[in-house]
Amino acid sequence: MRVEYINPFVESAFNVLKEVVGSELTRGDLYLKSTTHPVLGITVIVGLAGDVEGSVLIDMSRETALAVASVMNDEELSDFDDLAKATISELANMITAQAVTKLYDLGFKFDLTPPSMITGQNLEVSNAGVECLIVPIDMPQGKIEINVAIRERG
Repeated sequence: MRVEYINPFVESAFNVLKEVVGSELTRGDLYLKSTTHPVLGITVIVGLAGDVEGSVLIDMSRETALAVASVMNDEELSDFDDLAKATISELANMITAQAVTKLYDLGFKFDLTPPSMITGQNLEVSNAGVECLIVPIDMPQGKIEINVAIRERG
């Protein structure tokens, strides 16, 4: 996986999260996960197809998702309802849109799928043979992991 694919997602996640939560963030050490890995509980998946193919997952616990959605809506949300789901999906849209713009500026052309959300405990995601780089981000609301599993088409 080329660093040119990863950096726009890391930068975008930091920029967007810092803006929406209004606090400092800390990036943990990057690491690779095998092709099948567990998710934290609330995961938004955006697929990519074109010059590159793969997916980006924005993964967090239910508690973190509720805390982030509460901050983004400027009201305390106690249940992961439709408003919370829409808010976290919009967060994923904001992160991927900014990253895609950066990738287009670098000359990469591809399409995105609309975000899909999965929720639940003890779930795993398989990336069909593509290694997944994990970017952990810590913030006052909890931890979010940006999972980038992208490869060149061919």
